[in-house]
Amino acid sequence: MTRTPLRVSFAGGGTDLPEFYEVEEGAVLSAAVDKYVYVTVKRHSHLFNEPIRLNYSRTEQVNTIEEIDNNIARECLKFLDIEPPIFISTVADMPASTGMGGSSAFAVGLLHALHAFRGERVTAGQLAEEACYIEMEVLKEPIGKQDQYAAAFGGLNLLRFGRGGRVTVEPQPARSGSVAYLFSNIMMFWTGHQRPAASVLTEQRSNTSRNLDVLRHMRNDAFEFRSLCSGQQIGLEQVGEALHRGWTLKRGLASKITTSEIDRYYTRALEAGAEGGKLCGAGGGGFLMFIVKPEKRERVRQALSDLPLVSLGYEVHGSRVLYPAG
Repeated sequence: MTRTPLRVSFAGGGTDLPEFYEVEEGAVLSAAVDKYVYVTVKRHSHLFNEPIRLNYSRTEQVNTIEEIDNNIARECLKFLDIEPPIFISTVADMPASTGMGGSSAFAVGLLHALHAFRGERVTAGQLAEEACYIEMEVLKEPIGKQDQYAAAFGGLNLLRFGRGGRVTVEPQPARSGSVAYLFSNIMMFWTGHQRPAASVLTEQRSNTSRNLDVLRHMRNDAFEFRSLCSGQQIGLEQVGEALHRGWTLKRGLASKITTSEIDRYYTRALEAGAEGGKLCGAGGGGFLMFIVKPEKRERVRQALSDLPLVSLGYEVHGSRVLYPAG
């Protein structure tokens, strides 16, 4: 069994897409969080009629790998030449398509579990690149490379993206509990809406050439946000301003990134005292994340009382094998 973290990105989202990083360097500052995807892999019993069984939001029982509907599971099995009989089960702490990198975390976690099943140890970098290859090259998903690296490496990282898809991971030290302090002042609300990232990112990718200046500002914000997090004490006002600036820029990249409902909730939170915030992920739904000082938390909670509040913590580890494959 593997446990793989989801992530939140603070700045630079969108510059991890090939349309940008093949022109100039992209950068994202992201952190793994204490919400996970769990994947179990084991040899399937010969007592069952079908040699392949998958349990996720549905159950698949099939005879051949090619018959598997779950695209990521099918291609991971093919990529690693896994032969039936095989049993795969996955559960997640968060719903799918909510802007926290769940699909890529599943890809990383499944690859990690399958390598362990074969008795192999792999590096975080290998897991991330294999997941990128399957999602971006094999399945042709219109996504970037930040989610796979966040899931594989864990922690708080500045991720730099260069031509040819080269990725440099720069871990950011958590000085004197500064990252824990940052997370203790985050409030995250579930909008109740799910939207696959592909539906937003396809348009965003096609708009890249005319949005280059905006994306440059967003990339530069990743470096600025790193500076804000590197001191002995994090200034919540400055962090909130940086998030707000990034969200203001991002919402113009594609037509489906925000909605009138999301905008209303965002405005309510600011009026109640939030320092700034953003919508997690590609857009259109998922989670709203805000920086809120302790004395303003109750006011913000009341302003968004019709949305569930979700606790969020920092995860220093990336994908891990919890139990050996059986």
